[in-house]
Amino acid sequence: MTKPPSLAVLVKGWPRLSETFIAQELVALEEAGHDMALWSLRHPTDKTTHPLHDRLQAQVNYLPEYLRDEPARVLKGLARAARLPGFSAAWRAWRADLKRDRTRNRVRRFGQACVLAAELPEGVSGLYAHFMHTPSSVARYAAIMRGLPWAFSAHAKDIWTSPEWEKREKLTGATHGAAFGATCTAFGAAHLRGLADDPARVDLVYHGLDMARFPDPPVRNVRGADAPFRILSVGRLVEKKGFDRLVEAFALLPRDLDWHWEHIGGGGDKAALAARSGALKIAHRINWRGALAQPDVIEAMRRSDLFVLPSRIAEDGDRDGLPNVLMEAASQKLPILSTPVSAIPEFIEDGVHGFLSSDDPQALADAMTQMAADPAVTVALADAAYHRLRQDFRMEPGIARLSARLSALCGPHSGPQSNPRSGRG
Repeated sequence: MTKPPSLAVLVKGWPRLSETFIAQELVALEEAGHDMALWSLRHPTDKTTHPLHDRLQAQVNYLPEYLRDEPARVLKGLARAARLPGFSAAWRAWRADLKRDRTRNRVRRFGQACVLAAELPEGVSGLYAHFMHTPSSVARYAAIMRGLPWAFSAHAKDIWTSPEWEKREKLTGATHGAAFGATCTAFGAAHLRGLADDPARVDLVYHGLDMARFPDPPVRNVRGADAPFRILSVGRLVEKKGFDRLVEAFALLPRDLDWHWEHIGGGGDKAALAARSGALKIAHRINWRGALAQPDVIEAMRRSDLFVLPSRIAEDGDRDGLPNVLMEAASQKLPILSTPVSAIPEFIEDGVHGFLSSDDPQALADAMTQMAADPAVTVALADAAYHRLRQDFRMEPGIARLSARLSALCGPHSGPQSNPRSGRG
């Protein structure tokens, strides 16, 4: 089999524990034979990593996170980029964007793109960015400079918080748009197709789940008659995850229900949520565990009775796509309670594969009470979600589709290819 041409992959940061779906994809693409190198816009901040991060063999390069941090490198990159045949077109595209978005971030995007365009090694045939906002802007400017095709993968926040004009330009060939954009939900794909010059430019590619990473067959937790009802949530403590509403819901649970909630994940709202749980006199039932490695998350799933993710639309429009953690919970036959936000109903049909509630605290409390009181129903829902996962949401079909599109992206194309000799790998 012919090895696919080299691919430059742009990510916001590497490694990031909250973006294991990206690590899963890149490992699978690498194992499918794609030759790639990562270019990260940010340095890592997470103290914990995922086993997938260790499996990736690709070289990781870090662009200047802030231009002031590496002024000599930025100036050198700008000087080299200015000699590239596509620099003038990239400059015009950036200036047009800057008129509509006069922010430091927009300036930083162009500076990072100049460094990227200057330092890309010979043999790179295409660029692929994860997230449609900042990483795609850097990829677009650099691709114009180098005369290379580029593509992106869009997820959730990047779709719903980006301005419409910018999404349209990244989906239009006449404005140096992406050769294709992949997105992981039908909900997001429909939105982006409505903005593209050609709907075929947008491809629906579910992340799916690599079932080999999870114990199978799962061991179902059997709750004893006197055992507490163990509820688990995994996700960052940010507005769109809805954990503030969930804390309020816990205070509405029946007094005779012996429940315990375990939360796994980082984020900035822990102090406020912990204080609120204290005020509601339920803090003794809550265990804030912070960010954990995958084996610890799986262990927590296997001892729990219910998984709850009360996603909602944040004030700035940010929202979940199809959270991988729901598929992970289904892989262990853990009953699921979530909300009908964004693409969650594409995986969980209410009353069939789990329960979908509004994020109103009383509604969440009523759903949790019902699921605690009727274990036979929750077992049937968990079985149905597990079978749906295995039948329709495995990783392999999406990876095969994405691999084919990336191979086509890096195939023969026209345009200037010159590259100044890079002093960095």
